Amino acid sequence: MLQELLSIFRAESPLQKMASNFSEMLTISRELVEKAGEAFFKHSISPEERTALQKKDVRVNKLERRIRKQVIFHLSIDGKTPDLPYCLLLMSLVKDVERIGDYAKELATLADLPCGTFPEGALFDELKEIRAGVEADYRSAVEVVQAADRERAVELIHCGRDTVERCEQLIQRIAQSDHTAGEAVILTLGTRFYQRIAGHVLNLLSSVVVPLHKLDYYDEKDIAKAEKKLGG
Repeated sequence: MLQELLSIFRAESPLQKMASNFSEMLTISRELVEKAGEAFFKHSISPEERTALQKKDVRVNKLERRIRKQVIFHLSIDGKTPDLPYCLLLMSLVKDVERIGDYAKELATLADLPCGTFPEGALFDELKEIRAGVEADYRSAVEVVQAADRERAVELIHCGRDTVERCEQLIQRIAQSDHTAGEAVILTLGTRFYQRIAGHVLNLLSSVVVPLHKLDYYDEKDIAKAEKKLGG
């Protein structure tokens, strides 16, 4: 369905404005994730950096509302009923992008927690690897969604699921570690926010390979079907 939606976007249509706004949302939310990660891992955020992040988050929220308004207006025009499934898909996607921006903003606020310096060691190194993976996957996901690249989407879905599970295992290891309460809290919260971001990136990727009604709720069978179609 995403492939068909993109075809509509590229045609001479009012939906092109929605496509432009959605593309901007993807770009800004990706920047938010990366800038928030910088603030979190250096455990410091300047007033200027905080303001810049807030402006990006506000922009993402405004774009989400604008797209919703555009969708409602578009569907209110006679003869636009066939576009309903694609508009519903877009409404789902913009919500995921907005949530990614929210989690990134919350990740940045952890720089204000008075836990002292970050605890060095294996757990911290693991979290740094998770950060690098999430950021790389999101950059790739933006390209995949914009191109509706089904084969690459399936690959990234497998990577994303591994990341989500890796985060869960890391949280359990943190709980069993001998870190101080403050150190454990910031490590756990950072891991959880990256897990949430990765989950919403998975939702975006799912739009490339599963039907509309299965967005956010697909399982291994759906991905296996997608792989089988690609192979056939």
